[in-house]
Amino acid sequence: MTTLGAVAVFCGSSFGNDPAYEAAARLTGRTLAERGIDVIYGGGHVGLMGAVADAAVEAGGRVIGVIPRQLDDRELAHDGLTELHVVESMHERKQLMADLSDAFVALPGGAGTLEEIAEQWTWAQLTIHAKPCGFLDVAGFWAPMRTMLTTMVESGFVRAEQSGIVSFSDDLDDLLTILSAPPSWTDKWGGVTDQTPVP
Repeated sequence: MTTLGAVAVFCGSSFGNDPAYEAAARLTGRTLAERGIDVIYGGGHVGLMGAVADAAVEAGGRVIGVIPRQLDDRELAHDGLTELHVVESMHERKQLMADLSDAFVALPGGAGTLEEIAEQWTWAQLTIHAKPCGFLDVAGFWAPMRTMLTTMVESGFVRAEQSGIVSFSDDLDDLLTILSAPPSWTDKWGGVTDQTPVP
């Protein structure tokens, strides 16, 4: 078991149409804060992103936002965070969030949420880092993604030994326990991964 010092949370900048999504976002922020785990997120005050940040701040946690200047200029940044990093591009945002985090959690969201968690999944697959990814399956939201992973493995596009990079659970405590385990998957070419990133 490893200690999670910081977790990046990817989620929607909207609330969606099910109150369960916002409830899960607030639970995630509060739980991470209560466990002394830093929340790394996209820096916004809107939608599920804002709900995660607000709940973590209210619980006394450290919340670090990373937002592109273009979005900051639109006054979308949260003004109550422990730290706010304004970067020049989405690429810089994702790189800094990855650098600051020990694991990644996706809550419900749209294309941006899926793209962010998929990139970190890819980086782990290529041993750019050895950090796990988790999908909090709120009200079955990520069930199609779980099915897609099975299809990828069965179709020969994802090695079965690498399927452990990503985890799914509808229970946050369970998901955090899984993400706390040391990485055990192989790299894309069959070698055993370790904690050493590619230079």
